Amino acid sequence: MQTPKVNPKKRRFKMPSAYTILFIIICLVAILTWIIPAGAYNTDKAGNIIAHTYKSVTANPQGIWDVFMAPVFGMIGNDHTEGAISISLFILVIGGFLGVVNKTKALDDGIGAVVRRYKGKEKRLIPILMILFALGGSTYGMAEETIAFYPLLIPVMIAVGFDSLTAVAIVLVGSQIGCLASTVNPFATGVASQTMDLSMGQGLFPRLILLVITLLVGIWYVYRYASKVEKDPSKSVIFEQRQEDLDRFSVSDADEVGTMTGRQKGVLVLFGLTFVLMIVGLIPWNTINEKWTFFESVTKWLTGIPVLGNLLGSDMVPMGEWYFSEITMLFLLMAVVIMFVYKMKEKDFINAFMGGMAEFLSVAIIVAVARGIQVVMNDGMITDTVLHWGEMGLKGLSESVFIIITYIFYIPMSFLIPSTSGLASATMGIIGPMGKFAGVDGSVVITAYQAASGWVNLITPTSGVVMGALAIAHINISTWWKWIAKLMIYLFIVSCVFLGVLAIL
Repeated sequence: MQTPKVNPKKRRFKMPSAYTILFIIICLVAILTWIIPAGAYNTDKAGNIIAHTYKSVTANPQGIWDVFMAPVFGMIGNDHTEGAISISLFILVIGGFLGVVNKTKALDDGIGAVVRRYKGKEKRLIPILMILFALGGSTYGMAEETIAFYPLLIPVMIAVGFDSLTAVAIVLVGSQIGCLASTVNPFATGVASQTMDLSMGQGLFPRLILLVITLLVGIWYVYRYASKVEKDPSKSVIFEQRQEDLDRFSVSDADEVGTMTGRQKGVLVLFGLTFVLMIVGLIPWNTINEKWTFFESVTKWLTGIPVLGNLLGSDMVPMGEWYFSEITMLFLLMAVVIMFVYKMKEKDFINAFMGGMAEFLSVAIIVAVARGIQVVMNDGMITDTVLHWGEMGLKGLSESVFIIITYIFYIPMSFLIPSTSGLASATMGIIGPMGKFAGVDGSVVITAYQAASGWVNLITPTSGVVMGALAIAHINISTWWKWIAKLMIYLFIVSCVFLGVLAIL
């Protein structure tokens, strides 16, 4: 009897890209438009749905033409769905801005300067660096940019008695906790807010509180582990490869980072100032306190000055009323300012800006593809039917229970659609209105989505950031899961409790 041959080249299942997953979902939703009854709610003058006004309407099932038009309308919009062009353009421009900043190496050398300053006191770097990376994650979704920091930090952490996992944890936990509690992250907060027609400033203060709480938990967890390893290296979860790591990495690598120039310091100041201005511009100050009209008064005064008003622009929008058009302009302007401050050549600036845009092109397009799901649902007249089912199912459900269920719902969804912007575009149009039915503010729903997405991004094997960091440090992902398991439980509990309390306030 002949033994069956085993093909050593047998292809293993490979998770399809986010584009493929989203397009498959568009196809499935189109099929559902043939099955789910069509319906519609009445709306007020602002376009908001009025609860308990659902009625059946004539069906409009979607076909092949509609499926392939969905991503197109997802970008430019149609009669039933607002296009994603404004957020996609913003993503491209912020990509160009970051490309210009990275060209100056101000961020890299800035971290290097901090490391050198605390040489011999590296344990103090743990909270400092984790705070910096968390701010990056919270404000602009810092993720792929962190890859450059692992070769810098790993040798230093090993040399002072820690291990490579400590270095990975500082960067990965810090940045992803920042994403978990995103404040004005354009790829998470921005896309979700735009999908729900909310200002990014709404819910900012609660998210700041969540950022502080979760970051303190993360810092405590990493610092505690580093202290154990420092006292007894055998406590390291990767102790068996310590000698290999000592041979593999060299502390001298960290010293190769050049000292910061005056121009780079100027770039860092402008980098930080850009995000401060964005935050200030997005916060609806007069809705917090109707007497806070400072920016409106200043803008009116400036534009009313002869010549100067025309020079600045008579259509200036006061801070506090900014949205995607204004913050897109801000990042474009600040990129140009950085070019002059750094004395960058025009050719280098254009190449850096276009290169940065190119790196974010996939993110900009995925927003449109994801919005295509909403296009098919809206054109197929089933969006309101799904909302109606949700309204019926939410009867008697407390605000806290709804938001915790929402948070748990977004955990598997974040695995399915790893792109935070794609996930927001695909789901916020449905989950947001459901939150209204349950009496939960839209900004709280956004916070729940972000918390789940950031939580998943700490461990998902589909993330290039996670796998890239572990590859650089030569750490198996199962080892990483074992180490971070307790922290994941702590963050899950903290997030559920915080969201539950926030929903009823």
